[in-house]
Amino acid sequence: MDYREAAAQYQKTEDENRREEILQSLRKQMSLKEKIYMLSGHPIAQIQRDLIKTGRNYNVHALPGGGCKRLGIPPVLFTDGPRGVVMGESTCFPSSMVRASSFDPSLEYRVGKAIADEAIAQGANLFAGVCINLVRNPRWGRTQESYGEDPFLLGEFGRSLTVSLQEEGVIACVKHFALNSMEDLRFYVDVHIDDRALHEVYLPHFKKCVDAGAQSIMGAYNRYEEYHCCENKKLLTDILRREWGFDGFVMSDFVWGVYNAEHSLRAGLDLEMMFTMKYSEGNIRKCLKKGLLNEEHIDRAVDNILRALLRMEPKIRKRPMSVVRSKEHRALALEAAEKGMVLLENNGVLPLAKDTPVIVCGPYADVANTGDHGSSRVYDPEVVTPYQGLREVFAKTTLAGASNTANPKKDPKPVENSAAIRAEGDVAVVCVGFDYKGEGEYFVNTNYALTEKPKDGGGDRLRLRLSREEVDLIKGLKKAGKKVVAVLFSGCAILVDEWKEYADAIVMNYYAGCEGGRALANLLSGAKNFSGHLPFTVAKKEEDYPSFKYIGDKPYEITYGYYHGYTLLDKEGKDAAYSFGYGKSYTDFALEDVEVSRDPDGVLVRATVRNTGSVDGAQVVQVYAGSNGAADGADRPVKLLKGIARVEVPAGEEKAVEIRIPTEELRFWDRGEWILDPAYTIYTGFDSRQAMDCARELELN
Repeated sequence: MDYREAAAQYQKTEDENRREEILQSLRKQMSLKEKIYMLSGHPIAQIQRDLIKTGRNYNVHALPGGGCKRLGIPPVLFTDGPRGVVMGESTCFPSSMVRASSFDPSLEYRVGKAIADEAIAQGANLFAGVCINLVRNPRWGRTQESYGEDPFLLGEFGRSLTVSLQEEGVIACVKHFALNSMEDLRFYVDVHIDDRALHEVYLPHFKKCVDAGAQSIMGAYNRYEEYHCCENKKLLTDILRREWGFDGFVMSDFVWGVYNAEHSLRAGLDLEMMFTMKYSEGNIRKCLKKGLLNEEHIDRAVDNILRALLRMEPKIRKRPMSVVRSKEHRALALEAAEKGMVLLENNGVLPLAKDTPVIVCGPYADVANTGDHGSSRVYDPEVVTPYQGLREVFAKTTLAGASNTANPKKDPKPVENSAAIRAEGDVAVVCVGFDYKGEGEYFVNTNYALTEKPKDGGGDRLRLRLSREEVDLIKGLKKAGKKVVAVLFSGCAILVDEWKEYADAIVMNYYAGCEGGRALANLLSGAKNFSGHLPFTVAKKEEDYPSFKYIGDKPYEITYGYYHGYTLLDKEGKDAAYSFGYGKSYTDFALEDVEVSRDPDGVLVRATVRNTGSVDGAQVVQVYAGSNGAADGADRPVKLLKGIARVEVPAGEEKAVEIRIPTEELRFWDRGEWILDPAYTIYTGFDSRQAMDCARELELN
C-alpha cells in the first residue's frame, strides 16, 4: 500500500481508530532510514537553484521537509508568511497588525482563503504565517507579524486564519510556541513566568488554534524554565498534547531551533526545519545505539506528520498561477488596508477635498515600505506608495522629496529650508516612523545589551518615538502655517506626546501592503471612512509598558508578568494616550439599550449601535469582563476583552448587535485547574476606556 492507496482508505472511514491503523500500516513499510528522512528538511538543492536564478536565498519556492519517494509520501512543502506568501512574487497583504485593527475575524478568514490560493498555485501545502505571539511591549521588533497585545483578539484572528487555510487543504502552522515576545535575544533569553500568567495570558490563543484543528505548531527559539522551547517537554508534550489533545506535528523554528536530537525528539519535536542538522541519520542512529532514543520516538514523529498530510490530502486542489497577485486579491488587500488603518486624531482637517493642494513628504512618502526584510518579506513588484496613491485622488499633489530634512551638513537650519517647508500647498501629509532597518526580524547573534547593540537592520526597536529629524519636520511644517497630517509607519505603538499638538490629524498607517498608498488616499479623501481600532495600547510614556530588559547573566533572563498593555494600566490606575480598541471615524456613534444576561452557554450581550452623524461608517462593539472578586482573594485584572462585533451602520440609522461570551472565556487558572468566580462585571463600549462607562453586574452562581 502506497500513500495514494492509504489516503483513499483514510478518507473512506470516519473511524479514528481505523484511520490510525491505516497511517501506521503505511509507516511500517518504511525503513529506519526512510523514517529518519521524514523528520527533517532537505532544501539545499532548491535554495542553490533559486540563488543562481533570482539572487534570493530564502523560500523562493516551497521548502521541502520529509517525504518518501518510494511510497509516494509527499514532503511538507513550506511557505512562510504572514503578510502573504513569501514564495515568488505574491500579493503583499497588509501586515497582521493592520488586519487585526479591523477587529473583523471574517476579513482574516477571507485573507486566509486568498493566501491559500497563492500558496497552492506556487506548490506549497503548508503556510507558516499564523503568528500569534503576544505583544507585551511594542519594542518587540516583530509586532507587525502579530495581532496585538490581547489574548482574546490573538485567538480569534489566529483561529480564523487557521480554519480558512485548512479548509483549502493548506496545513496551518501556528507560531512561535511559546513566549516569543522579543527579538534581539531570541536565541538566548530564558523566560521566567508563573503558571497563571502562562495559561491565562500567553497560551490561550494557541489553544484556540489547536481547538480549531491546527495541524502544525512551530516551536520557538527562546528558553522557558531553562529549556529551549524546541526541547521543552512541558510545552510540547504535557501542555500541547496531553492537556490540549493536539495530534498534529511540531516543527522547529528554522536552523537554530534544535540543539540536541535526543532532547527534542523525547520532548515531542517531530520535524527539524529548514535543514537537516541535528536530526541527521548519523546523529539519530547514534542515539538509538546508545539507548538514548528508541524507535518508538521515531515512529511517533512520523505518525504525527503523516496524520496531518492525510487529513489535508482530500481538500487540496490545484490553483492556476493566475490567482497569484490577481485583481481579486489586490482588491482584498486594499479593503484590508482601508479597514485597518486607524484615525488617532482629527482636528477638522480630514477628510480633504479633492482640489486641496497636498504636499507629500517624509522618508516614506514615495517608497515601498511594507514591513521587515526577514522571513516574512513578501516580494510584490507592484506596491502603491503614499505619493502614488494620493496623486491618483488629489489633482494638486506635490512630492517634496523622500528625505525628511534638507542636507544637514550644508544647511545650518535644515528643517526651515527643507523642500517640504518651501513647497506650496495647504496640507502636508508627513510619512514618518519606521521601516525594515528599525524593526523586524534580526539575524545577527549579539551579546550586546539592547541599548548597545549595533543597528544594521531589523530587531527590537531602540525607541518608541519618531526620530528628532521627523519631529522637527512636523513642528516646522506647522510653524510654516500648513495643516499637518502625520501618517505613522510601524508595526505597533509610536509615542506622540512631544509633537501631538503640532499635528492636525494623526493616522496609524502601519505596513499597509501593496495597496497601502491607495487605501490611504481613499481614507484621507473621505471616499472611505476610517473604522480601524488599535489592537494595542499607546501609552503616554515608555515606562508604562513592562520592562524590556533582560536580567542576570548568560543565558539572559527576563520575567513575563501577569499584567501588560491595558491590563497593566488598569491595575496601576494610569491613563493611556490612546486606549486599546481606540479609533476615530468621520461620523459619530452612540451605544444604546445595552442588556446583559445569562444564556445556557455563557453570557449574552445585546446592544444597539446608532450612527448619529451624517456619514456612513462602521463601528466595533467591544465587550470586556471583570471578576467581582475571587473566592480566595486572588488578584484579578480589572477587565479582559471577551467579545467583539464589527457593524456597518448607515448615517442616521441603527443596528442591533448580539455578542455571546462562552462560559469558558470567563475562567481563571487556579493551581492547575480552570475556575469561575461567583460574579462578574460586563463592560461594553467602543474602546477599553470608554467601555468602563457602561458596566453591568452579573452573577454566575
